[in-house]
Amino acid sequence: MRLKRPPDWLVYAGVVGALLFLSLNRREAAKAPSPAQAAKERPGPVLAPASPFDPSVTVEAPDRAGPATGTAFSVAASGVWVTARHIVDGCPQAALVVGEGQGVAARAHIDPAGEAALLSTNGGAPPLPLALQEPLREGELAYHPGFPQGRPGEAATRLIGRENLVIRGHGARTEPVLVWAEVGRTGGLTGSLGGISGAPALDASGRVIGVTIAEAPRRGRIYTTTPEALARLIASRGQPSPGASTSGPPLTQANYGATAAVLRRDLRVAQVVCLT
Repeated sequence: MRLKRPPDWLVYAGVVGALLFLSLNRREAAKAPSPAQAAKERPGPVLAPASPFDPSVTVEAPDRAGPATGTAFSVAASGVWVTARHIVDGCPQAALVVGEGQGVAARAHIDPAGEAALLSTNGGAPPLPLALQEPLREGELAYHPGFPQGRPGEAATRLIGRENLVIRGHGARTEPVLVWAEVGRTGGLTGSLGGISGAPALDASGRVIGVTIAEAPRRGRIYTTTPEALARLIASRGQPSPGASTSGPPLTQANYGATAAVLRRDLRVAQVVCLT
């Protein structure tokens, strides 16, 4: 019995299908690692020390503090918090929000040489672990849980390098800072991250490595204090000199939103307001 020859179009379709299958399989096998995996596998060089020759960014500081909101985080269960200086500098009364329409009065202690400040309250929350004496590497990730636009939210960034922050106006000074490129944020959050100032910058081990102090929305940049500046501020108020604390919950680009929500729920990261 003679078999009927299949039509040409069926033969061609089979060949194309086989080629497509092989192509897709090869593409899957060569899939690039995620940004977080790549950063972990190929860490960048250690960040060079601060230098007066680093690029500069200039900001104007108002003479008087107006109504402001920001973020603070706990560094001592006795009631010691860190926030950004411009949130509370000149503020007649600062308060930490602990519930809907509820706040706790906080006393502000300004760092005269930097863009961070300490707050003290009667009682506090469990402190975040610190990592202020370890070298930083270019390209490493950081996570910033806080209250952008006055609402719970967070951002993820990658370390670019150093700049000198030049403050003009009230409290004029120049301060070395770290520069981070934004690589992610809360879903649905658009526009400015204003209100995230004072948030901790957390490394992949959930430890604080700086304080979020400013953003450049058009450039997609976030600025933080250096670890050295934060260590100096904490020690200036008689707190123990911070070294490498135990790790917090591990952070990745997949889970930092959920982890940030837990930190806010436990008031380890809280909203700070200036009452006028």
